[in-house]
Amino acid sequence: MREFVNQNAKSLKPSGIRKFFDIVRETEGAISLGVGEPDFVTPWRVRSAAITSIQRGYTQYTGNRGLPELLKLISRYLEERFSLSYDPSQILITVGGSEAIDLAFRACIEAGEEVLVPDPSYVSYAPLVTMAYGKAVPVPCYEEDGFAVRAEDIERAITPKTKAIILTYPNNPTGAIVARERLEQIAQTVIKHDLLVITDEIYAELTYGRKHFSIAALEGMKERTVYVGGFSKAFAMTGWRLGFVCAPKAIDDAMFKIHQYSMLCAPITSQYAGIEALKDGFSDGFAAVEEMRDSYDKRRRFVLHSLQEIGLTCFEPQGAFYAFPSVKNTGMDAETFAEELLRRRKVAVVPGSAFGSFGKYNCRLSYATGLSSLSEAFDRMAAFLNEIK
Repeated sequence: MREFVNQNAKSLKPSGIRKFFDIVRETEGAISLGVGEPDFVTPWRVRSAAITSIQRGYTQYTGNRGLPELLKLISRYLEERFSLSYDPSQILITVGGSEAIDLAFRACIEAGEEVLVPDPSYVSYAPLVTMAYGKAVPVPCYEEDGFAVRAEDIERAITPKTKAIILTYPNNPTGAIVARERLEQIAQTVIKHDLLVITDEIYAELTYGRKHFSIAALEGMKERTVYVGGFSKAFAMTGWRLGFVCAPKAIDDAMFKIHQYSMLCAPITSQYAGIEALKDGFSDGFAAVEEMRDSYDKRRRFVLHSLQEIGLTCFEPQGAFYAFPSVKNTGMDAETFAEELLRRRKVAVVPGSAFGSFGKYNCRLSYATGLSSLSEAFDRMAAFLNEIK
């Protein structure tokens, strides 16, 4: 039946993360540091609100844009937490941040146009560009520079076909952030070349030692930025699949139409859960978010210390819940290191090559798991490294 599959779909490579997770599932007793998912359970009040909505019979479609109360709360949340001013009419509720990114690419990219993608970065960006019939162009991010994309590297990657750049900070897989000063330089380049920015800020609440700042908050950038956010990471709501996207009117109109035809609306139960998450957050200063971030910070420091103890170098992640250590001094590339570590010691990490060519000698470790599991994993990793000396 191959003749029925279009060339774009044929050209897609299987996800490097999912391929590796399939192997992990078949390995009894494995400790996984590969899953980019909070180990916290969604707070009870949020779960309870969702249960109550079902009990009250709220099981219908919502409007395409989303529940009005949720839109108003997100508008307030963005203003109070990140100094971003979006009217509820500029916000679209999506099925996770992933749908929002897909909508942005499909709404904006013409066939053959180029989108600049930081390398390394999340595995879905380049394939989603391809599915929108565009071309993903990697922009290198260097470990010695904190894996933060630079304006001069963006400038070098721009061609007459360049339409947009996706920014992804705090970054998955590196934990990098981009300081306001560098964002200002990037904004100058974007304006100079009349580009669109798609900024994925799903980890915006998870930064350590520095408050997150969005490029959309810079003068002249809101009108050329598509802002993607969601509830998965900050509110421990990955399985609820609840995201949102804010954009200039013309782009919002286009995304809204695609959303109408392809998804119709996000699940109503998840939207009621999102309402409670934000209302609860406003009532107590987002204490649950702060508690999670503090816990991740403790694990972050434990992971950095443990990596140093076992002889692997790692730049200090300043956001999200990932470390991206180099394994170059083992004499292996990341793919080989990950496969051997899993085979010999049953510890699963993700090869950095899954996130781009600049991750060839790095592995992604998620510290969104308990300290006891992290401790055992590092004991096993130490034994593995002693074996291969």
